[in-house]
Amino acid sequence: MAHKKGQGSSRNGRDSNAQRRGVKVYGGQSVQPGCIIVRQCGTRWRPGKGVGLGTDFTIYSLIDGYVKFDQNGRRVNVVEAPAS
Repeated sequence: MAHKKGQGSSRNGRDSNAQRRGVKVYGGQSVQPGCIIVRQCGTRWRPGKGVGLGTDFTIYSLIDGYVKFDQNGRRVNVVEAPAS
């Protein structure tokens, strides 16, 4: 009879890093070109004017301005700051 436990393999022990998705810049906040506004899976938020959509569905700013959400908060735009 064996008096040592067998070298069994554990099926647990794996964990993935968090993806850090979500809204990074909220409505009314200023952004510069290239600034990430939303990290998402699929098009939960849709791109509007002044923003681009990356291959991983990241929405980012193309122009200087302020973030504006419309269509009940589901479309993201960047509007230019009013000239003063």
